[in-house]
Amino acid sequence: MDNEDHTVAGSIRRVLVVDDSRLQRRILVASLKKWGFEVVEAESGEAAMEICQAETPDLILSDWMMPGMNGLEFCRAFRARSSGDYAYFILLTSKSEKNEVAEGLDAGADDFLTKPVSSDELRARISAGERILRMQRELSEKNRIVSETLGELQRVYDAIDKDLIQARKIQESLVPELSKTFGSSTVSLLLKPCGHIGGDLVGMFSPGVNRIGFYSIDVSGHGITSAMMTARLGGYLSSNYFDQNVGMEKRFNRFYALRQPEEVASLLNARLIADTGIEEYFTMAYCIADLRSGVVKMVQAGHPHPLLLRKNGKMEFIGKGGVPVGLVPDIGYSQEEFTMERGDRLLLFSDGFTEARLEDGSMLEPEGLLELVEKCGSGQSGKEFLDDLYWHLTQVMSKEHGLEDDVSATLFEYQGP
Repeated sequence: MDNEDHTVAGSIRRVLVVDDSRLQRRILVASLKKWGFEVVEAESGEAAMEICQAETPDLILSDWMMPGMNGLEFCRAFRARSSGDYAYFILLTSKSEKNEVAEGLDAGADDFLTKPVSSDELRARISAGERILRMQRELSEKNRIVSETLGELQRVYDAIDKDLIQARKIQESLVPELSKTFGSSTVSLLLKPCGHIGGDLVGMFSPGVNRIGFYSIDVSGHGITSAMMTARLGGYLSSNYFDQNVGMEKRFNRFYALRQPEEVASLLNARLIADTGIEEYFTMAYCIADLRSGVVKMVQAGHPHPLLLRKNGKMEFIGKGGVPVGLVPDIGYSQEEFTMERGDRLLLFSDGFTEARLEDGSMLEPEGLLELVEKCGSGQSGKEFLDDLYWHLTQVMSKEHGLEDDVSATLFEYQGP
């Protein structure tokens, strides 16, 4: 073994020899220096620990039997240090101590040599230790790189998480009011994203007395891209800026009127198709209501069938399906019309309800939604009804998987003109 052998990264350069026998130390030191190692000596375990605290050697050759702190105790103390630096530890034993090898291994020793030490055997054991030490240090370096990478990823995640929290606040601003009264009637909203932000959107607006529009939208996918789309749609269906709202048109340069639902769906479809690079589409149930007559006009574009809750307790799903918005160019949408009586309610909801996973792995389905509605009772209304409906959903859905999709709903309660 020459100097070149132990100058590579992870090789043995500095050796600590620990022995209360000065003669034994001299013999070992002479051989080690001849082979090109830097050697440090200690006559006791206590002195050796002080040396190791100052600088960790690459290899330790320690006698087992010494007064005070023996080699076994020194090995335990060395391994118990807080420093992460590793050294290859060889215990020197007499023939009578061979039966205590297991105890030495348990204390943290890597290898053993029987005294008197053979020069050839010592060189062979050092070579073996060098290979192990090199692998250990390579592993430590890789672990360090992994730890640094994980730390950097954590910092990036924390920054993204902070941004998502702010994004949620912005998204919540798209639904500033969760319940609003129009004359005697009320529209209430529920929006529960499965993450920080979601792809569902609910809303309402009114251009004047006795005329309201309300909707439930579910953008394809999840996460940031879907949330950005909902922000865009929130502008297209703004309750504050009527000149930007595609659901309204200005007439005689004096007042705003509600466009027909089928026209609104077509306009939104044309806008999404025209935007190159956008792959998202959305489902929608959009309604306009005349509060004087109770007539409701609705377009259903791939959204779950709305649930009409009659005052007499009868419940029925309505609608004809339709194609999602932004999926097929130049497609026509049809609307349907029905009349609500005083005390009737109309529930628009996303598939986060009906596709919620139950404990047995199945989905809630529309039939399960009817059961949840019945549990809410007829005495509840508005926001209270929607909150109770969501609470009942959380009680039946899988606790293991939790909320896997955004859950949203719009409830229109008609109370006459």
